[in-house]
Amino acid sequence: MKTLLVTGSAGFVGSHTVEWAIKNTDWNIIGLDSFRHMGDAERVSADPRYTMICHDLNSPISKRTKARIGIVDYIINCASISHVDTSIEDPIYVWESNTRLMGNILEFARYAPGLKKFIHCSTDEVFGSAYGDHCHHEWDVIAPSNPYAASKAAQDSLAFAYWRTYKVPVAVTHCMNMIGTKQDPEKYLPKIVSRVHKGESVTVHGQPNKVGSRMYIDCRNLADAWLFMLQKIDFAVYGPNKRMTKFNIAGLEEITNLDLAQKIADRMGKELKYEFVDFHKTRAGHDLRYALDSSEIYKAGWRPPIDLDQTFDEVISHVKTHEEWQE
Repeated sequence: MKTLLVTGSAGFVGSHTVEWAIKNTDWNIIGLDSFRHMGDAERVSADPRYTMICHDLNSPISKRTKARIGIVDYIINCASISHVDTSIEDPIYVWESNTRLMGNILEFARYAPGLKKFIHCSTDEVFGSAYGDHCHHEWDVIAPSNPYAASKAAQDSLAFAYWRTYKVPVAVTHCMNMIGTKQDPEKYLPKIVSRVHKGESVTVHGQPNKVGSRMYIDCRNLADAWLFMLQKIDFAVYGPNKRMTKFNIAGLEEITNLDLAQKIADRMGKELKYEFVDFHKTRAGHDLRYALDSSEIYKAGWRPPIDLDQTFDEVISHVKTHEEWQE
């Protein structure tokens, strides 16, 4: 039986990754969490194949903690401070935390006996804004627009350096706008559901003729793509004319912020009240449009198991019936 280590397993994406791995494999899962940031005990799985170990990755993993973790076959690194506004308000805090934790989990991986594969969860934001109709490819120019994105770009660089220097079997995935149940209410989709449910106005960043857009993906689809990589993809090993394994993983449908809000209101049978806000004036370091070309992961044979409309309905139901997950 294999063992998967998931950092940030009590976070939004990490917790869904744990649940998806339990459902779709016979592996043992170990979670590594500090609960200093956005981890929530309400997300933690009670399955007997899952063990959660409290550790703050801003510090090196001690010998005793390594002994508790034991031998791991795979690592999925979900741990990071992911809120852009936090990085704008306190950039050094986010920069130091995200780069330290990346260095410490890579150091653990460097010496982990038997480690077969390591997946790092990165973001589309390392590429900056996608202009016109361009969708960023895996090896496009890195041009982060805000401190959060810069810290993620630094994580990617550390991953590449450890792959190149120490032969750590790491791959990077660029993901964007993950959605699902039990997402922090500050995020856009649960915020829309909460405000429409309460009859409040939804803020739409942009202008009537220039609305921001994103490509949304159910975080269970992301977890499924990660399991596909662990089970089906041979990760690149450094050598002449070789690049580290990278995949973009995003939804296929690009949706404007206004269209998303209207779609959610329609599915809830409610009138949409909204107001435009100039995102350049109110949200420094934010980009109007992000977009990824995910064709490579599809060429490799992966297909998402969950339809986006199913995700919308599940999120609507969850937010409406759980006040603690409302804004």
